[in-house]
Amino acid sequence: MPELPDVTIYCEALERETVGRRLSAVLVLSPFVLRSVDPPVNELEGKRATGVRRIGKRIVLVFEGGMFLVVHLMIAGRLLWNEGEPKSMRPGGRNTLAVLQFENGHLILTEAGSKKRASLFVVSGEEALAEHDPGGLQPLECSLEEFKEALTRENRTLKRALTNPKTLSGIGSAYSDEILHAARLSPLKLSQSLDDAEVKRLYMAMQQTLHEWTDRLREQFHGKFPGRGKITAFRPEFAVHGKYGEPCPVCANPIQRIRYAENETDYCAKCQNEGRILADRSLSRLLKNDWPKTIEEMVGN
Repeated sequence: MPELPDVTIYCEALERETVGRRLSAVLVLSPFVLRSVDPPVNELEGKRATGVRRIGKRIVLVFEGGMFLVVHLMIAGRLLWNEGEPKSMRPGGRNTLAVLQFENGHLILTEAGSKKRASLFVVSGEEALAEHDPGGLQPLECSLEEFKEALTRENRTLKRALTNPKTLSGIGSAYSDEILHAARLSPLKLSQSLDDAEVKRLYMAMQQTLHEWTDRLREQFHGKFPGRGKITAFRPEFAVHGKYGEPCPVCANPIQRIRYAENETDYCAKCQNEGRILADRSLSRLLKNDWPKTIEEMVGN
């Protein structure tokens, strides 16, 4: 799922292409993608875009007359931009969900896979728009004190606390893994068990990781709209996310993972958990006593 750095890049690219331009037509190609009926989507036609905002992992296109189009990409939704008018009914291919035709080009919403979760909402007024905000702190704007209060309000695992949109805005599975590795903290450590030094370390790692990746992506997509396959949760430069079995860039021990439902947490046992391997619910249940408890047991040292 695109997270704060990725969504920021999308917003900046959309601002360059759409602000000041009139939306001439909206074509909805999949019935499930439009989740609102009042106001109708065609009320946006003929209006100029006046801004672009980020609400958590959502992208908000702002239009004249206090109207908004809220785009939630979820896991597999992506945006493409092409100059001019579309040359076919599905300019992004069979995965195209909707097309927004502006004066200078068209924005395409696509979604890969069979589970259609991406969504569009047409909203009128700031009050209605606020209902789409889960309310989490802005991680690059909050103070250390605000971060500590939000983090420790409930006693959750750090992985859950970082990815809870009511706690922090815009962080998901990929960047939470990277943040926790940078902070040298276990994803299953409970938030209320952290001492002040650990809270500060996590706060600094969060800000550094999100700033670094936002800057990296800005440089990569400078002056251009991200193309197909360019916004991804699996980047070669990541330290741990998506790197199961590969060597940790700090200690060279193999990256471990925990799988649950459709989610995955990647971490370094040596750097983040004193060498202890966290139990993977399905795999450890299968292996029972053969499940290794430490890195040494796993590699046979």
